[in-house]
Amino acid sequence: MDKFRIAKDTLGEVKVPEEVYYGAQTQRAIHNFPISGLRLPFSFIKAQAIIKASAAAANKECGTLDSKKAESIIQAADEIISGKWNDQFVVDVYQAGAGTSQNMNVNEVIASRAAELLGGQKGDYTLVHPNDDVNMSQSTNDTIPTAIHISIASQLNETLYPAINLLLETLETKEKEFHNVVKAGRTHLQDAVPIRLGSEFRGFRGAVMSVEKSLKDAENSLFELGLGGNAVGTGINAHENYAAAAIKEIADRTGLPFKQSDNTYAFMQNTNAAIRISGHLKELAVHLIKISSDLRLMSSGPRTGLAELTLPAVQPGSSIMPGKINPVILENLYMICSQVIGNDSCVTTAAIGSQLEINPMMPVIGYNVLQSITIISNGMNVFTEKCLKGISANSEKIKEWLDQSLSLVTALNPHIGYEKAAALAKESFESGKTLKALLVEKEIFTSDEAERILDPHSMI
Repeated sequence: MDKFRIAKDTLGEVKVPEEVYYGAQTQRAIHNFPISGLRLPFSFIKAQAIIKASAAAANKECGTLDSKKAESIIQAADEIISGKWNDQFVVDVYQAGAGTSQNMNVNEVIASRAAELLGGQKGDYTLVHPNDDVNMSQSTNDTIPTAIHISIASQLNETLYPAINLLLETLETKEKEFHNVVKAGRTHLQDAVPIRLGSEFRGFRGAVMSVEKSLKDAENSLFELGLGGNAVGTGINAHENYAAAAIKEIADRTGLPFKQSDNTYAFMQNTNAAIRISGHLKELAVHLIKISSDLRLMSSGPRTGLAELTLPAVQPGSSIMPGKINPVILENLYMICSQVIGNDSCVTTAAIGSQLEINPMMPVIGYNVLQSITIISNGMNVFTEKCLKGISANSEKIKEWLDQSLSLVTALNPHIGYEKAAALAKESFESGKTLKALLVEKEIFTSDEAERILDPHSMI
């Protein structure tokens, strides 16, 4: 039989499982929000714990928090940062209240663990109180957006940028590998003038590089923190030196250049930085979908498609057709990017929910941006390692399509004019004869002249 203890909050008594570190307010949230089973990720919990440790250190420095309490809070928070108490953070993502339940979940866990460190029992708030001590100088309204900024900035640097850099390095390698492979270009999915296969990969690389730059520009807005604004931005109940000391501690702990926002009211009323990052993640997703779609098209076949590229075979493609190999890694990347685009729509809609002094929808904003970073980073890594690195060019098929391309006729424009060239292309299509054969047959050019003018390498 499960054992319980009686926890109390301002609404009364609540039965809480005896072994847990959280208390009454977290337990109420469990009952009130049985929605999805989804939780904010560890990166967000870690950011919250960094805030709590930094706040305790700042309050101690300002002389507003007892030294022993501060040290116990810092130690408990550091244990959370190390991943020790992950199972104690149990509030559903869809919790409402601007994340008050999320904030109190962390406050209660730290208070109980700090009490143990001081020789007491979990849930003994006479030693360390979740509101008066752990949450000192803070509010949900300034700590949750601060946690959003810290967790997103950390994940960009720890997860997303390394994945982008690996992708860019591999694209550049393929660009060089395929530099001398000349193929038929295609616009509107119709024949177009020749292009280097390497140039197509250069186009892929340029698109990703552009988004990386936009992300790093937008990242600067994440480094501005409104911690210390407290309930509505005024800094009520916080020592005048608290915010500067706490944010310096956060910067030291993360190694990232966090600084005080010069407008705590704007920081708390809006979620500008998260909106910007989410928008650029969506843009990255759009470009990755384009890349994955192009590679699927160019590798289609192997007998009835373009078959210009060969992808690494990673698993059987059909439960009924023996020997079939599908572009599963590219399909996986497309699905991931579809989710990222959907997440951005959620972030946008939730951001519209800002009213007056705060945005009550912050938990779902943080969750969706962090999920997008996680899945698109993992997706890029899988794509790079299991697909992109192993792509090879089918030179024989590429030459076959190039020789048949009617758009080689474009090179004739300076010699015979657009209209005559168009008529020649039409006759080539209808007769099945090559452009070169028609040029020689009609005595427009000699064989050598036609060969030189229609040389694809001269068109790139």
